Amino acid sequence: MGVRVNAVNPSLTFTELTQDMAKNETLMAKFKERSPMGRGAEPEEVAAVIAFLASEDASFVNGVNLPVDGGLSASNGQPKIG
Repeated sequence: MGVRVNAVNPSLTFTELTQDMAKNETLMAKFKERSPMGRGAEPEEVAAVIAFLASEDASFVNGVNLPVDGGLSASNGQPKIG
C-alpha cells in the first residue's frame, strides 16, 4: 500500500500549554462566544481523530486537512445572536 498524507487542524485544545489561556475568563468568554460548540477540545477528542486517520477505517482517506475545531472553521466567526 502507498503512503497516505493527512493533517489534523485542531483549534484550542486544553493541555499544559494552554492552561494559562483556559484560566483567562475574558479570553475564554470571547472564544466560547464564537465557537459553535462553545468550548475548546479535550486532548482525547483530537487523539481520537488521529487514531481514526491512522486506522484501516480511513484507508481511502488521503490528502485531507481535517479541522477538529468544534465547527469554528465552518462558522463565520461572529458572536451568536440572541
